[in-house]
Amino acid sequence: MPASISQYVLKVAGRCDLACDHCYVYEHADQSWRSKPRFITESTAVRAAERIREHAEAHRLTAVHVVLHGGEPLLLMHDRMREILLALRSSIDPVTRLDLRIHTNGVLLDQRFCEVFAEYAVHVGVSLDGDRAANDLHRRYADGRSSHPQVQHALSLLRRPEYRHLYAGILCTVDLRNDPIAVYEGLRAEAPPRVDLLLPHATWEQPPYRPPDVENPYAAWFSRLHARWQADGRPVPIRFFDSLREAWAGRPSGSESVGLDPVDLLVIETDGAWEQADSLKTAFDGAPATGLDIFSHSVDQAAASTGVVNRQDGLAALCRTCRECPVVRACGGGLYAHRYSRQNGFNNPSAYCSDLKVLIPEVVGRGPTALSDAAPGDEAPGPISMHALPEAGFELLASGPGDSVTMTALAESNWSIMRALVSGIGSQAADGADRELRQAAITGWTLLTDLDQAYPEAVREALSYPSVRAWAARCLDPPRDADTALDRAHLAGLAAAAALRAGTEAELPLPVRDRRVQVPGLGVLALGAAAGRTSMVRISAAGLAERDGRGAWHPVRRFSENGLSFTVDDVDPFRGGRGWVLPGGRLSALDWQSWQQALTVASRQLAAELPAYAPVIAAGLRSVVPVSPAGAGRSLQWTGRHPFGAIALAIPGSADRLGELLVRGTQYTKLSALCDLMDLFDPADSTVHQVPWRPAPQSAEGVLSDTYAYLAVGDLWLARARDREDGHAHAQFLTCRSFVEQGIAILLNTGALTPAGARFAAGMDSAARARVRDS
Repeated sequence: MPASISQYVLKVAGRCDLACDHCYVYEHADQSWRSKPRFITESTAVRAAERIREHAEAHRLTAVHVVLHGGEPLLLMHDRMREILLALRSSIDPVTRLDLRIHTNGVLLDQRFCEVFAEYAVHVGVSLDGDRAANDLHRRYADGRSSHPQVQHALSLLRRPEYRHLYAGILCTVDLRNDPIAVYEGLRAEAPPRVDLLLPHATWEQPPYRPPDVENPYAAWFSRLHARWQADGRPVPIRFFDSLREAWAGRPSGSESVGLDPVDLLVIETDGAWEQADSLKTAFDGAPATGLDIFSHSVDQAAASTGVVNRQDGLAALCRTCRECPVVRACGGGLYAHRYSRQNGFNNPSAYCSDLKVLIPEVVGRGPTALSDAAPGDEAPGPISMHALPEAGFELLASGPGDSVTMTALAESNWSIMRALVSGIGSQAADGADRELRQAAITGWTLLTDLDQAYPEAVREALSYPSVRAWAARCLDPPRDADTALDRAHLAGLAAAAALRAGTEAELPLPVRDRRVQVPGLGVLALGAAAGRTSMVRISAAGLAERDGRGAWHPVRRFSENGLSFTVDDVDPFRGGRGWVLPGGRLSALDWQSWQQALTVASRQLAAELPAYAPVIAAGLRSVVPVSPAGAGRSLQWTGRHPFGAIALAIPGSADRLGELLVRGTQYTKLSALCDLMDLFDPADSTVHQVPWRPAPQSAEGVLSDTYAYLAVGDLWLARARDREDGHAHAQFLTCRSFVEQGIAILLNTGALTPAGARFAAGMDSAARARVRDS
């Protein structure tokens, strides 16, 4: 069955009252407008509504979105506009929710139109390229007159209280000759609920304007605007920036221009023809055409046309250059039209590729009010590097161990994510009603950003500690019972951790939990007296102490033997994460001695038995979270998404079992980090699968995680079988091999794997078969 379509552009007018010289409809390669009707007829509009309704019914869509477009749709004038809106509402509303919008240049928008749009609940988007100078560069009447005063009047109508709910936002086409800050200020002055910034349409045949001797000028233009927007606290959503962040995080981008989401859009022309996205008009004459129309062909038939189907395959549909690019999950190869060349068709990167590669790391790697942001008016800081997995690294991971270079790439990716997450919380430091905790958050955030300038490696060490990600997730998506002010004030704890690692002196209030203050990755200070919600502490070369010198410092315990070095963290309040593990309490001295002894033996065995895995574990493991045997129940290890670098486990009865758990846990944390870099499965797939190793059915992610773990555990038992000539070890290897084979079969039959996920499963399968041959 063809993909469902929920977004439609309905062309109600085929002509325009402005003569914008950058218009893709009239000024670019496709000139089909010349042979199409000036206006849609009522009968065509009725038939379009019927087609949309029948498709929504057949696919049980919960909503459809229709944008009235042109040319200039307001040329229909009031009565004909009302007829079109009535046809759409009366046909579609009974079967699904209709989100109805119109996009206009604004020059004809008057109070009567606003009343019509209020009656039919139509949201209004307006084109404006910035202040008057920027707007007049392109958006003029045919006789050269400015359209800016008329557009300002339209926007003033939409700002009225009675019409404000209709105001959808402003669309702005970028021109490098316009100052980005002046454009930003001009747009912001109109108080839009949203702004969308568009790259001017261009292809490899008609490349974008670039000033001579300026490298990546579009990245530079957007970067200046982005820095100012960030410094102002992001006062208005800017779709281009927000969509890049959403796409990078693996969520729908909400934009055709970026991300890897399948294109869910069809255009209905004034003559009833089904077409692809209007932007294709910039490629070649006839590029958007499907050869189908609403009178003879259904939405399903239009959705099955070649051009539409080609845009449903995400990463697999991109050229090799894009597939191997570290920022492809954000840009998605760029707007489809911008990839066109006569030689390769659309099988190219975007004509803006070099600019996107520079800009995207800055946008997605720096969250709101990011660390080390420039002050208002300063030059924007350089972008944080984005990191992609080397091609060989992907194959090495799929085969089992990976290598230390691959672990470094995963760590770099995790650092970019952590920086953005913490920056997002830092932007909220001044929120909350509790004065003490608010001050702790503000002071901590200020110190953290100062330290990032002077001691960036210390800040990186502090923020990359595994529990910090669990804390950030809790702050950004708090559970119902969370004390959000107390959690946010933990910014001060991060600052203290960075200051201690930097060896610098500081004094700041830290939030109090259970009469203690926590410094992630380093320890806790048990307070010497009753305290309020915060306690003032001093940080120096001697360590951390209360201002009055009281309090007992309890450092986090650390294991360092046989090439491994990690904390055994039994004090951090966020060490268990959310929905990951329920950690045990503080280890007694006797229990800690048992842990040290068991870890020493297990790490020595691993170094001898699995030389390929040992350096990978050493490179990736930063923290072990102890769980009491009583709390562990039947399982001594937990699956699911792991904080990078952390393993939760209980000390089992043998060093053999502990070594197995260390290997298994490392597999889980590696795979979680890989899934941060790329989608291996469809996160929306809720199907569960019965597996032979667990009584409860597992999601595709659970099957993938466990299968990957058993691949490595099988390697361990195979090594033991060889070294010890042990029948039990060989039987354990055979069990693991069977689990891997069955897990891969389940995965390949789920339909939930992405192309990258299928490739990863194939890599595991090849590795497992090689182990059998070697055994």
